[in-house]
Amino acid sequence: METIKITVDEEHKGQRLDKLLSGYLKDMSRTQIQQLIRQQNVTVNDVIVKSSYKAEIGDICCVSIPDPENTDILPENIPLDIVYEDQDVIVVNKPSGMIVHPSAGIYSGTLVNALLYHCQDLSGINGVMRPGIVHRIDKETSGLLMVAKNDLAHQSLSEQLQEHTVTRRYYALVHGLIPHEFGRIDAPIGRDPRDRQKMTCTDKNAKEAITNFKVIERFRDMSLVECRLETGRTHQIRVHMQYIGHPVYGDPQYGLRRDDTSHGQYLHAKILGFIHPRTHEELYFESELPDFFLNKLSQLREEMGE
Repeated sequence: METIKITVDEEHKGQRLDKLLSGYLKDMSRTQIQQLIRQQNVTVNDVIVKSSYKAEIGDICCVSIPDPENTDILPENIPLDIVYEDQDVIVVNKPSGMIVHPSAGIYSGTLVNALLYHCQDLSGINGVMRPGIVHRIDKETSGLLMVAKNDLAHQSLSEQLQEHTVTRRYYALVHGLIPHEFGRIDAPIGRDPRDRQKMTCTDKNAKEAITNFKVIERFRDMSLVECRLETGRTHQIRVHMQYIGHPVYGDPQYGLRRDDTSHGQYLHAKILGFIHPRTHEELYFESELPDFFLNKLSQLREEMGE
């Protein structure tokens, strides 16, 4: 069981306990936090309290997060597009629409289910729900993902991510014509207080987020950009491109209502590079855009020729 301690500062004085904790525990919904409080897994100054408790400066909140239940994640014979594999690492080209790992209520059809069938052994650092998963990409985002087969590989790849030495480049089709060739978005990202399912650029309860981009091609009213991540926040590219007024096409959460969202956001993890955890060789991989993405680009080019 993991225990998190939070000391209330002046900024959060008077906040309801469940609201305060939701600002710190960004991977949990407010409903999940309220459930932890009801189950008496949260104390304030060693006293069990309710969600409605109003925080005071100096309060010490202790949150005990139970270990995930040992739910059996079953191997499933789901086809995988494996770009590279050895005894330590697998690089997979994930299709749009596939969830990376199981979560509450979703125990099948994920990349992890497919990987367990394929290799039967993945690193255990992230527990039973996310074995082998070093980093993730959103369900509707396609492209390259690295997976660790053992703990040695997992530790090495995680450290490379933390040190920002992993090369991750995404292609995104965005609304509007970006007039300049290069850009750098340095805007912290946190949970959207108005919609807990979304992220937003904010200076409250946020983490540093940096995205670099360059324009690859321009169309009549859209641009194809290559995005390079310096950090790896939830929905980072999607949030940052919306923030500068160029939302990703097809994005059901951050895009425009008129978009075709049948394929989700037109965002593809095209390039992945890292140092092999055992051989220390520099590995570099590149994947083709999915058919629906290529078809859209062809359509836009034809419209330019009219």
